[in-house]
Amino acid sequence: MAGGITDTGELYSPYVGLVYMFNLIVGTGALTMPKAFATAGWLVSLVLLMFLGFMSYMTTTFVVEAMAAANAQLRWKRMEKRKDDEDEDSSSGVSDSDVLLQDGYERAETRPILSVQRRGSANIFEITERVEMGQMASMFFNKVGVNLFYFCIIIYLYGDLAIYAAAVPVSLMQVTCSVTGNHSCSVGDGTKYNDTDKCWGPIRRIDAYRLYLAAFTLLLGPFTFFNVQKTKYLQIMTSLMRWIAFILMIILALIRISRGQAEGHPSMAQLSGIRNLFGVCVYSFMCQHSLPSLITPISKKKHVNKLVLLDYILILAFYSLLSFTAIYCFRNDTLMDMYTLNFTNCEIISMAFIRYFLGLFPVFTISTNFPIIAVTLRNNWKTLFHREGGTYPWVVDRIVFPAITLIPPVLVAFCTHDLESLVGITGAYAGNGIQYLIPAFLAYCSRKDTQLVFGSGTVNKHLSPFRHTFWIVFVLIWGFSCFVFVTANIVLSESKL
Repeated sequence: MAGGITDTGELYSPYVGLVYMFNLIVGTGALTMPKAFATAGWLVSLVLLMFLGFMSYMTTTFVVEAMAAANAQLRWKRMEKRKDDEDEDSSSGVSDSDVLLQDGYERAETRPILSVQRRGSANIFEITERVEMGQMASMFFNKVGVNLFYFCIIIYLYGDLAIYAAAVPVSLMQVTCSVTGNHSCSVGDGTKYNDTDKCWGPIRRIDAYRLYLAAFTLLLGPFTFFNVQKTKYLQIMTSLMRWIAFILMIILALIRISRGQAEGHPSMAQLSGIRNLFGVCVYSFMCQHSLPSLITPISKKKHVNKLVLLDYILILAFYSLLSFTAIYCFRNDTLMDMYTLNFTNCEIISMAFIRYFLGLFPVFTISTNFPIIAVTLRNNWKTLFHREGGTYPWVVDRIVFPAITLIPPVLVAFCTHDLESLVGITGAYAGNGIQYLIPAFLAYCSRKDTQLVFGSGTVNKHLSPFRHTFWIVFVLIWGFSCFVFVTANIVLSESKL
């Protein structure tokens, strides 16, 4: 595709894009959702899940709208630049970058901007160039807004890395301690183990966890100092493993329920569990920061909002099926933070291979994502402190930025391996900003800029179905209310201890 400021990659059909978005959203958060469902009650959980799914869909359409507005402004700037070049040199040719728009604007370039928009093609709002959220923030926000955006995304990525750094050692500790100890089939049977319990020999469980964390850091940490990217085959392998694991867990839970072996008796509502459930649900619907990479390569975007809606409906159905089978199959006190560990119990599945596959499933999939997230965070740090025309010294570029990327999440994982709380806090704070506040501000500011540049009669072909200003105000009030609610809940919980 000609004309992209950034490489959009190979085009794919809308339905392939639907599958990619499904795979992106359904990730680590889904594994912590059953425990969150059990602690908050099935009715409260279902209502909150549906509401947060709706809110996430709304803000997704806001981001798509902002992407279209950003594409339009980039095109207009190039057209203006081309016009200036033609005024200086009448022999200048048309640049390849605007070949898709040439027919619609060839004659319109000499007319005033309002005339161009009213007579021009809707192609000016076509999403053909990948404009990342950071670039959109720079286009539509002031300096304070840009800095707040980077602060929010950096905190979220730190939370992501801390979750990944804890999830892998936890899974390895649970599986290997059960294999080498005297309780080889009791990991998922509800037996509670303290961190000070023996794992093997004189080694305590917490020691084993930290040894695995050290090994994880030494093996994957160095990738933070280099550039890495997922390969197509790695994506295929991890996606295949993820779906085999999820389908296996649902089928095994359904078999146990159908045989009358279910032990779960979930309550309808437990308000004390809402805080973590909220964070887990926000985290489990997170895709807004990756939408430019997902939406831009879709070949036909005419019905993109409808396809996104279909994706969210399918994800809601999947999350509900996974969580309801879990809370009715297992007692509340036996559900593990990482749901896969419930299937390492011999009573649930007798085949050792399947037990170990599910128990170690997070190790394989999360390990492949950790370097990608780390490099993304490192690059965001560089962008935040970058000044026009400036360069970083070698030590700062190759040592300092990777170090401040890697060390904090590893320290958090060293101090705690409470995955439910890590996911809950990450989703409730940084995830709240990325999923609600930033998309709402992007939609509002991009609409103002579009009207300023193209005139009040401009119609963005990718305008969100929630086009009334009421929806933006609603999302902003909801987002800020969530900050207050979660903070108050944490403070009240701590004061009772």
